[in-house]
Amino acid sequence: MEHTNQINISEQSTIRREKLAELKAAGKDPFRITKFDVTHHAKDIKDGFDEWEGKDVSLAGRLLSKRVMGKASFCHIQDLSGSIQAYVARDDLGVDEYAAFKKFDIGDIVGICGTVFRTKTGEISVHAKQMSLLSKSLQPLPEKFHGLTDTDRRYRQRYVDLIMNDESRDTFLKRSKILSAIRRFLDEKGFIEVETPILVANAGGAAARPFLTHHNALDEDFKLRISLELYLKRLIVGGLEKVFEIGRVFRNEGVDTRHNPEFTLMELYQAYTDYHGMMDLTEEMYRYVAKAVLGTTTITYNGVEMDLGKPFARITMVDAVKQYAGVDWSQVKTLEDARRFADEKGVHYEERHRKGEILNLFFEEFAEEHLVQPTFVMDHPIEISPLTKKKPDDPEFVERFEFFMNGWEMANAYSELNDPIDQRARFAAQEEQFAKGDDEAEHTDEDFLNALEIGMPPTGGIGYGIDRMCMLLTDSPAIRDVLLFPTMKSLD
Repeated sequence: MEHTNQINISEQSTIRREKLAELKAAGKDPFRITKFDVTHHAKDIKDGFDEWEGKDVSLAGRLLSKRVMGKASFCHIQDLSGSIQAYVARDDLGVDEYAAFKKFDIGDIVGICGTVFRTKTGEISVHAKQMSLLSKSLQPLPEKFHGLTDTDRRYRQRYVDLIMNDESRDTFLKRSKILSAIRRFLDEKGFIEVETPILVANAGGAAARPFLTHHNALDEDFKLRISLELYLKRLIVGGLEKVFEIGRVFRNEGVDTRHNPEFTLMELYQAYTDYHGMMDLTEEMYRYVAKAVLGTTTITYNGVEMDLGKPFARITMVDAVKQYAGVDWSQVKTLEDARRFADEKGVHYEERHRKGEILNLFFEEFAEEHLVQPTFVMDHPIEISPLTKKKPDDPEFVERFEFFMNGWEMANAYSELNDPIDQRARFAAQEEQFAKGDDEAEHTDEDFLNALEIGMPPTGGIGYGIDRMCMLLTDSPAIRDVLLFPTMKSLD
C-alpha cells in the first residue's frame, strides 16, 4: 500500500507530472486513449464467480492500492460497483509492461484484461494478462485507511468523496433508485410527467423569498421558481387530469441540516380528488418506495425506528396544539385572545401576524418535534393557506395537510382552491401582508386567475421534499449528504 501522507502533496504532484512527461515523450500519452472495452464490473465477477471462474474478463476503474513484491504484485481496482483485486506478474505482462505498471500511481485510471480466479486466501481476483493506463491522476488521493473525513472537502470535492467513501457512493446510488421507484409508482397510477418553467415572472406557490435575475435580450426581470404549483394547476385546467414534476426549486433562505437554497421538489396534481385522496396516495407511495429501495417498510433513522407499514396517524393542527401545547384553540375567538395565549406561553409573534398565523406558531413551537412516526397534520388556518379550499363547515380553516416524519415536514397538500373569485381575494390579502413586511407573501398571478376562470375541476395536490425523503431512506444526517453538489460559501 502506498502511503500518500509520507511525501508532501505538492511534491507528489510534481513527481506525477514528471511521470506524465516521460510517458508523453515515449509516445504513451494516456490522455490520447479514447476508449477501453469493458465487459464486466467488479460486482458482476464477485456475485457470479461460479460462472466466471477461469474465464477472461475486461474491466476498468481507479487504482486504489498497490503492493509490489518483486516479480509479482497485487492491486485493487474500484469501479462503480465496488472494488476487486488483481494479481499482476512480470511473466504474464512482460518485462517492459510490468515495469510500466510499477510506475502507476494510486488514483490512476487503469484497464485490466485477465482471467477470474480465487487466491489461496480465498479472495476473488483477476489474474492480469494486460494492464493499460487510461488516465493519469496528477493529484494524490487521501490515505485510503482514513478515507475522506474532512466534511467541508467532502461537499466541495464530491468527486473525491465518491472515490474514497463507499457509504457516500451507496447513498447516491440509492437516491437514484428512490427517484426511479417514485416514477414507476406514479406511472402505474396513470400520472404524466411534465416540465414547467424555472425562470418565471411571478414566483408563487409557496411562502418563500425568491432569487432575482435579469434577462438581457428581453430586458425584463425574472425570478427563479420557488415551487411548481401554479403551472401544474394550469395543466389540470388544460385537461391533463394527473400530472407531476420532479425538479429543482430555489429559495433565498438560510442553510442548515435540512435546508439548501436549491433543492428537489416533487409536486403532483390529480383532478376529481381532494386532500384525503392525497393522504392515501402518500401512504401508498412511501410504502412502495421503501419496499423497492430498502426491501422493508420499517426504516431506521439516527437509531429511531419508523414504521411505514402501519396506517399513518391523522390529527388536526388544533388537536396537535391542544395535545402538545395545552392550548384549546376553540377558546380563541379573537386576535387578542391569540396574542394573550402566545404571551402566556412565550411564543414570539410579530404585529402583522393574524390569529391563524399565531396558531401555526404554536404548532411549530410545541408539536412538530413530537411527530416522529408518519403523521398527517390536517386542517390548517386559512391565513397561511392562500391556495387551499375552505372547510365547508368551518371557513376559518382549510382542507390542507402537512406530512411529518422524524419531526420534519415531508410533504404539504391541499384540496386545491378552484374558485377564481375567492382566489383573487386571497391574493389581495397576501398583497396586504407583503405591504406590511412579509417578503414571503404570495403575489397576484393574473394568468393563473385567468386559468381558474376558464375552469379547474376539483383537484387534490401535494408537494414532496425529495431530499428529506432521501435523507430518511439513506439514514443521512444532513441534506448536504444527499445532494451531490450542495451550495457552499465561496472560499475566496
